[in-house]
Amino acid sequence: MPENLLTIEEVADYLHVGRNTIYRLLAQRRLPAFKVGNQWRFQRKMIEAWLSKNSNTQKEGLH
Repeated sequence: MPENLLTIEEVADYLHVGRNTIYRLLAQRRLPAFKVGNQWRFQRKMIEAWLSKNSNTQKEGLH
């Protein structure tokens, strides 16, 4: 797997949240991702940009 693509588990570890939180953010279309078959994949640069964009706002979805 390319180094810049992350799985659900890797994003959850990176953000220090549970997998269910990642699934909830995906369902709410609040987290940038795409599907490969039936599996979610995340570009590291998109997650970092999302994190930067949302770092100054209330993160009720990350608690």
